[in-house]
Amino acid sequence: MDYESFLRQKSQLGGFHGFEPVFMPDCLFPFQAFMTDWAVRQGRGALVEDCGLGKTIQELVFGENVVRKTNKNVLIGAPLAVSHQFVREGDKFGIEVKRSDDGKPKGKITVANYEKLHLFEPNDFICLIGDEGGCLKNFKSARKNLIIEFTRKMPYRLFGSATFAPNDYIELGNTSEALGEKGFLDMLDEFFKNTQNESAYSRGHFLGQSGEISKWRFKPHAQQWFWKWVCSWARACRKPSDLGFEDNGFILPPLIENQHVVEKSFTRPGELFPRLAVGLGEQRDEMRRTVNERCEKVAELMDGKPASIAWCHLDQEHDLLEKMLGDKAFSVRGGLADDEKERRLLGFINRERPFLISKPQVAGFGLNLEFCNHMAYFTGHSFEQFYQSTRRCWRFGQTKPVTVDVVTTKGCISVLANLQRKAVQADRMFTELIANMSNATNSRWDEESDISPKLEVPAWIN
Repeated sequence: MDYESFLRQKSQLGGFHGFEPVFMPDCLFPFQAFMTDWAVRQGRGALVEDCGLGKTIQELVFGENVVRKTNKNVLIGAPLAVSHQFVREGDKFGIEVKRSDDGKPKGKITVANYEKLHLFEPNDFICLIGDEGGCLKNFKSARKNLIIEFTRKMPYRLFGSATFAPNDYIELGNTSEALGEKGFLDMLDEFFKNTQNESAYSRGHFLGQSGEISKWRFKPHAQQWFWKWVCSWARACRKPSDLGFEDNGFILPPLIENQHVVEKSFTRPGELFPRLAVGLGEQRDEMRRTVNERCEKVAELMDGKPASIAWCHLDQEHDLLEKMLGDKAFSVRGGLADDEKERRLLGFINRERPFLISKPQVAGFGLNLEFCNHMAYFTGHSFEQFYQSTRRCWRFGQTKPVTVDVVTTKGCISVLANLQRKAVQADRMFTELIANMSNATNSRWDEESDISPKLEVPAWIN
């Protein structure tokens, strides 16, 4: 090994495992063709794009390239009901996609819900495409472990996501591990340092031997190299102009957010006056006490709409809305069998009933619901759930203004303020992510470039 090869190996940048594309349809927008071309040449990569930018067709073209190159099977993993979207998109663009529920390949490109992934045999496939890569967020989740084990020996892998943020190191590390790059804990040891100087992970937090939560920060020299490493296996954009293309056709309609504050005074035992809820416990109590008033408000806001979604957080909210909306609504909740959830989601997509009631963690990921432009949302602390739920309707492809009616109480105004703060912070963080990736891409070592500049002998020495 020469010295330059040694230095390249030490850089630990992601390698190229792909090939020159053999199929690139004319239906792709220029930025989509750019991202897909990069993914095929990369062989193992992540596409981080905002909702509605066409990750589905890009993933299908990636899979079709693998099929034409290898003549072997490709498996696509998708959230509930999203597998049907892949079949429809494949028919639209002339790419054959078959759906499977029994763990058997149905064609060269097979799509299945993540809930059925354990039924499949990894040796039957040469490639896994994971739609909605947010399934890799949880460090200890069974699904994340299943996906990483399932893809361990696959030469081609692709994950699509819309939710990366620069400080979401768990998802970055898990995605890297699923792609066969650096593992999550290896990533931490390489680029980060914590207060306990160890990498222990326990009870959902990074804990040291003393039991204190470790605070992770970049090593002094590592931030630039971290983003070089990330951009060696991922590409990100919120709109085509992030990649240098025109935004024509990808400008979102207005988003109208209305706040509805339900007032119901309550004085806690031992106190003289009502006050704002403080802490999660008091906020939960406030939500339970006002469930009737808040559900009545949501039902009023949804009345008369041709299509509307109610996003709940508590079971009491879900139960009461089911009674109020009756047979006008499809109710999709966690206790249902996966097939029944899917049947009801498809019923709403097919306009069999005007309303949908669900929780963000059940139906808030992956679905394209551009035909709907109204939703009512009960306040919660999770910005990711609010963002994903809103983006089911407010996404590129939506032609009408989208209205989000946020229903809260006077005592939980602080929850709404916290959600708004996170929205501003998330927008700023994704802007930093795009900038960091752009800088890292521009400064990354290319295969043709030299590690160190060549020295020229001055003329006066000669």
